[in-house]
Amino acid sequence: MMTSCSPGWINYIEQYYPELLDHVSTCKSPQQMFGAMAKTYYAEKINVSPEDIVVVSIMPCTAKKFECKRPEMSVDGKNPEVDVVLTTRELAKMFKQAGLDIRTLPEEEYDAPFGITTGAAVIFGATGGVMEAALRTVYEVVTGKTLEKLDFTDVRGLEGIKESVVDLNGTKVKVAVAHSLVNAKKLLELIKSGKCDYTFIEVMCCPGGCIGGGGQPYGGTNEIKLKRIDATYQADRDLPLRKSHESPAVKAIYDEYLKQPLGEKSHKYLHTHYTNRKKAD
Repeated sequence: MMTSCSPGWINYIEQYYPELLDHVSTCKSPQQMFGAMAKTYYAEKINVSPEDIVVVSIMPCTAKKFECKRPEMSVDGKNPEVDVVLTTRELAKMFKQAGLDIRTLPEEEYDAPFGITTGAAVIFGATGGVMEAALRTVYEVVTGKTLEKLDFTDVRGLEGIKESVVDLNGTKVKVAVAHSLVNAKKLLELIKSGKCDYTFIEVMCCPGGCIGGGGQPYGGTNEIKLKRIDATYQADRDLPLRKSHESPAVKAIYDEYLKQPLGEKSHKYLHTHYTNRKKAD
């Protein structure tokens, strides 16, 4: 199975390797899951029509703009889950135009009901972070044991393709992480040849992951990307909750609205499908 949270990666595999789309996770990206929950669960909670809610997403990624416009990314086929996407570079420009220096602003808590985050959510921004976040939860779900060592360092870093073997209660699972489409292509060719022995593959379109996204400030050298990655993992270490399934906000959404993972509502609002966009030769 391959990850699905990088829209640039999804665009690529739809255009050049559509025959492998069945191997891609059907999970929507965090952006689209948030939008779907904002216009369903949250709309019901505050008794407001979804049509009267505008969801604005701040992202380091230009491909997110296309993603939010995909027709399947809508609530009941008519109302977009995410209305507008601004890149971090665009937001920084707006701050400058308004004369705001965010470094001088006091820190505040995030708004409810989605304001409680985990370290697993934070590390999504770095290559290998999605894999690591998933493994933290998968290990505990599969083994029924508490994962004491939370850091899967083998899948971190700026190397093109990284791999690791995870022991799930005696079952060895081989995983791989690729960033940039050049490296993604190498893995896709392995899959096509039948020589791929990975169970789970993470692919990020941008070098370093979202921290190196196309919507980030210009001049992102490898040194800057490494500093962003280090800051991401430090934020993870500093948070009291570091596993996705420990989030009270996630638990509340399932208890109050979705009811169960892979249930009818979960499938409707948190999962999607892909399109063969390959051009005729």
